[in-house]
Amino acid sequence: MSRLVILLLLSLPWCAWADPDVRVQSRLVPADGALVGATVSLQVDLLVDSWFTAAPVLPQLQLPGAVITPPNGEAQHLNQTIDGKAFFGLRYTWQITPQVAGAFRIPALSYQVQPGPGNVPVTLTSKPLSFSAKALAGAGDQPHLIASNVKLSQSIQLSHDPLRVGDSITRTLSLQAEGAQAMSMPAPAFVQIAGLKRYVQPAQVKPLSDGRGGTVGGAREDSVTYVVERAGALTLPAVQMKWWDYAGNAHDASVDAVSFNAAAAEYRAPFSIDDDLRALGQQARIKVGGHWLLIVVGVLAGTLSVWLCRRWFEPARGAWRAWREKRRQRWLDSADFAWAGMARQLQEQPPRLDALYLWVRRSSGKQTLQRFFELFPDTADVRCLNLLEIRYREASGGEYVPADLMENLRRVRQRIKHDNAAHQHPALKPLNP
Repeated sequence: MSRLVILLLLSLPWCAWADPDVRVQSRLVPADGALVGATVSLQVDLLVDSWFTAAPVLPQLQLPGAVITPPNGEAQHLNQTIDGKAFFGLRYTWQITPQVAGAFRIPALSYQVQPGPGNVPVTLTSKPLSFSAKALAGAGDQPHLIASNVKLSQSIQLSHDPLRVGDSITRTLSLQAEGAQAMSMPAPAFVQIAGLKRYVQPAQVKPLSDGRGGTVGGAREDSVTYVVERAGALTLPAVQMKWWDYAGNAHDASVDAVSFNAAAAEYRAPFSIDDDLRALGQQARIKVGGHWLLIVVGVLAGTLSVWLCRRWFEPARGAWRAWREKRRQRWLDSADFAWAGMARQLQEQPPRLDALYLWVRRSSGKQTLQRFFELFPDTADVRCLNLLEIRYREASGGEYVPADLMENLRRVRQRIKHDNAAHQHPALKPLNP
């Protein structure tokens, strides 16, 4: 018996969870039709006596001859009491703007919701609705604005005050229309004005929000920039826009004209270039005379000729490089090169003799100093050997004097050059031997 009671107690919550009560309500605002170009709102309320576990799935609505703006994904939250029962809901709004006169029928639409706590999808179907649109008398074929309220304002921005020739003035018109769609709002007319060059900017169009996530109309902002082309008094004319309310009554929205004076352009540098050049130590700006143009043209022509003839210059440049390398190698292999190295090495402590032997071989062909100085029996020249022996013998006293050695070697070098010259230009043989 106790087990049966426990089972009954556990099943009580399931018995208390009855099927959720879900309802759909739809209406047209205004309900009695609209004018062509006006906006009709289709409001759909999805109500449940518990809560929503997921966002509702909305249908697609298409009406031939009308422009439809679907809900933007946000809904208005509702709290209603129906037959003494509390309901919670979401309201979605479609904006319908008929473009032609005639009758429009909105078919039955299906909505899918997921109420708690069962989280089972439920499909609701709204009732069909219809409305008629009639043409606006006296509007003609031009685009017209139909709204419940319209505000038109302007702002002026000057690039420089006071204006001068070359400056610009920007005029911005802001239009707000309650009960109208932003895309159907006509653009104001920016006329051409003598003395001003007109540049119309792209318009900015957006919905007019009610501050709670909904849309109550449209907003449009148009700008035009005028560039001053002449000095004197200039005027931007007043702008007037005609609009109609839902009853078909005509109204006007306008902004005042704007007048201003433009001065002649007078450009003045913000600083003196001459003063800056004098501060840098220069007396004045450098002015290039007309003859420099001919010089520049000549230089450019010569450069172009060299570039065009560069393939003929390559062999000449290669030959010049080969001659320069051969001349350098001839210098490295000469006795004068060895002499220059010997003069540096003999100044070292202790002196080096490799450059001395190199000079001896290149100047005379001898391999040793003894054989080299045998060519010169003069005792003054042979003294070079004595000086070297004194420097490199054992227990040298340091009486080696580089200046004396170099002086003797210079005399030997002069004698070698003299003998070589005499050998290259021998004396004439006697005419009558």
